[in-house]
Amino acid sequence: MSAKLNALNSDSYTDVSQYRDQHFKGNRYDQEKLLKQSNTLYVGNLSFYTTEEQVHELFSKSGDVKRIIIGLDKVKKTACGFCFVEYYMRGDAEHAMRFVNGTRLDDRIIRTDWDAGFKEGRQHGRGKSGGQVRDEYRQDYDPARGGYGKLASQIPAAEQRNTF
Repeated sequence: MSAKLNALNSDSYTDVSQYRDQHFKGNRYDQEKLLKQSNTLYVGNLSFYTTEEQVHELFSKSGDVKRIIIGLDKVKKTACGFCFVEYYMRGDAEHAMRFVNGTRLDDRIIRTDWDAGFKEGRQHGRGKSGGQVRDEYRQDYDPARGGYGKLASQIPAAEQRNTF
């Protein structure tokens, strides 16, 4: 097939991104294959206060949701800003990638990406403090994601106020 025809058949919303789970058990080829067949989406940039019901309400507009797994801080066991949404059919997950990615949920712009499939244990944050790694390095104040980043919270309060 020519490059022109490939471009016409391409759907950038449903294409597999360049991101790969560094903790995937298996080789790169197996991961690519699973991503291209997956019915599961990773959803990021959620508020720590977004509920499973809110996620279901939004994502069920794209198709029948099989289950939602809310990401948890591995220490506190509280929501930490991500989830997995699993659909019964790939086509429904593709609709969510097209129409839900980049929309607002709980006043935040969420992002979706293909996931190779949820396995028990992946619902926990991978950061040293128990949450997500990105929240440990965040320098801004984000009340919907727990305030300052974990490493930024080690800076004296007077210095933090001067960073605005």
